[in-house]
Amino acid sequence: MLRWSRWAELRRRLRAARAGQEGSAALEFIAVGIVLLVPLVYLVVALGAIQGQAMGAEAGARHLARAVATAADAGTATDRADAVLSAVVTEYGMDADAVELSLRCRPARAQCPSAGAMLVVTIRTRVTLPLVPAVLGLERIASVPVEASSAQKVSRFWGSG
Repeated sequence: MLRWSRWAELRRRLRAARAGQEGSAALEFIAVGIVLLVPLVYLVVALGAIQGQAMGAEAGARHLARAVATAADAGTATDRADAVLSAVVTEYGMDADAVELSLRCRPARAQCPSAGAMLVVTIRTRVTLPLVPAVLGLERIASVPVEASSAQKVSRFWGSG
């Protein structure tokens, strides 16, 4: 008999404990879902922004190398490079002030580009992470550097036209 009364008391306590928690499972599920979902969504948005800028830098380097290497002379190459860089910055939504462009030739010569040389174009930029305020230099700290290079053989007829 003593055992039965303990069992009945335990059941009564469990019922009382459950009665005060009705509906809390749904609330806990929503809270945990938000805690896990918000960082996941932020990660997807941030990685999307970085990937978009990386694709822009890669496309810009490739198109710039091709445009400059196939130009007839330095004036045409400069005009083409400006047009391509402007189009890439606009198309991929890059910050024009953050884009750095460098051209170098292999083998190194006094004038780059020159006929027959290998032109290497490098584009560098920084991607600021989403929702980072421009306060106390946080946008510089919370940014990801992106760089892309492309090589193209300069036309052997460079400068002859």
